Amino acid sequence: MSNLVIDIGNTRTKAAVFRNDEMTERLMWEQCTREEISRVLANHRVENVILSVVGPPMEETLRHWLVAQVRFFELTPALHLPFRNLYGTPATLGKDRVAAVAGALAMFPGRNCLVIDAGTCITYDVLTAEGAYLGGNISPGIAMRFKALPTFTAALPLVERGPMQDAVGSSTETAIRNGVQYGVLWETEGMIAAMQQRLNDLNVVLTGGDADFFVKNLKSRIFANANLVLEGLNKILNYNV
Repeated sequence: MSNLVIDIGNTRTKAAVFRNDEMTERLMWEQCTREEISRVLANHRVENVILSVVGPPMEETLRHWLVAQVRFFELTPALHLPFRNLYGTPATLGKDRVAAVAGALAMFPGRNCLVIDAGTCITYDVLTAEGAYLGGNISPGIAMRFKALPTFTAALPLVERGPMQDAVGSSTETAIRNGVQYGVLWETEGMIAAMQQRLNDLNVVLTGGDADFFVKNLKSRIFANANLVLEGLNKILNYNV
C-alpha cells in the first residue's frame, strides 16, 4: 500500500510517496495538476492520499477526481489527529504546524518534543510524551525581521544576511545583522531552555527553509529534518486510514 501526501504552499507544491512509512519519492511542483498526480498514482499504485492546503486552493474538479480515484483525506480541523490537540483555537491552528507536530511524533513516539519550523515565520510547538499538543509560539522569521527595519523606520537600510564575527556591531550594517541573526538565535535558545525546564528529556526537532542557519549556529542539541511536514502528513494519513 502506498500513500501520497500533497502539501500545497503559497509558491509551490511539495509531495511525497510513502510505502510502509518509508519515503520512496519526493516531488516539487510549480502547480498541482491532474497530470502530475496521475503519473504518481500510476507509477506507485497509490491507494491513499492526504491533502494539506495553505496556499491557493485546489480546483474542485481536481478534488472530485481524486475522491473517485483513491481513499482521500484533507487536513482540516475536523480530521482525526494522532495526538490530543489542546490548542484553545484549533480552527486557527496552521496546517503546517499540525503536520510538523505529527512528524515529530513519528520521529520520537512517547517522547517530549519541541518542534521548531524556521520559515517565513518561526513557530515553536510543544508535544508531550503523553501525546498532548500544548500549543506554541509564533514570531517573525529572519527575512521578515530584516525587511521590517527599513519598512518601519525612516533611516535604517535593508541589510543582507551574513557572517557574525562579534556580538557587538561596529557599524549600522553589522548592528542590524547582529540584531536580527543573534536575536533569532537567542530567542530560540531561550525557548529551548524554558521547555527543558518544563519537560524532561526534551527532543528539539528543527525544520523549515532557514533550518541550516540554526543547525550551524545553535548550541543546543537538535534533530534537523527537512521532510518533517511531509512525514507528519503521512502519519496523519495512516492514522485516519
